[in-house]
Amino acid sequence: MAGSGTTLVECKLLGRRAVGVDINPDAVMVARNRLDFSYVPLDADYVTPEIKTYVGDARSLDLIGSESIDLIATHPPYASIIPYSHDREGDLSSVHNIAEFAAEMNKVAQECMRVLKPGKHCAVLIGDTRRNKHFVPITPRVLMSFLEAGFILREDIIKLQWKMKSTREKWFGKKYDFYLIGHEHLYVFRKPGAGERVTKFRESMKWW
Repeated sequence: MAGSGTTLVECKLLGRRAVGVDINPDAVMVARNRLDFSYVPLDADYVTPEIKTYVGDARSLDLIGSESIDLIATHPPYASIIPYSHDREGDLSSVHNIAEFAAEMNKVAQECMRVLKPGKHCAVLIGDTRRNKHFVPITPRVLMSFLEAGFILREDIIKLQWKMKSTREKWFGKKYDFYLIGHEHLYVFRKPGAGERVTKFRESMKWW
């Protein structure tokens, strides 16, 4: 779920090798276009990193070997809030049913667990939504999907949203019977190390 490649651009600037995967070919092409720039850093030791991109499904990262990745940074769609493609098979941004979305995110979590090296981290930025003027919790379902896959919750960082529609524009009217959602969750999960005894982390793991 690399999208338009913002994380990949940052990797190039920082000299970090990266692999970007997205199910939408148009998004991959945008990412490749954004990566096509020359960069001359002040650091004399900087080496232009290898950045790979390919069209693929986060539920089946078939071109990435098991336990080969040091860090996963991903930003899934918030169910069907914003459709990133139309009628594209497998696109999670077209899944309207929240329970179905959570089930598919569990498959994503299992693949993240497979490709991540033991002891390394997976960061997931996710938000909630509102339907019929009522709050719909997506984030706890995603949290549970990753804990179900065997991850340990390292951090829950609250990210305040800036320059989004609800914060940069004036809403017409004087009274509303709901609040605007102005934050997202950045969950940082850790894959247990090889042979690690995790009983002391049981309160940060699957509890049900």
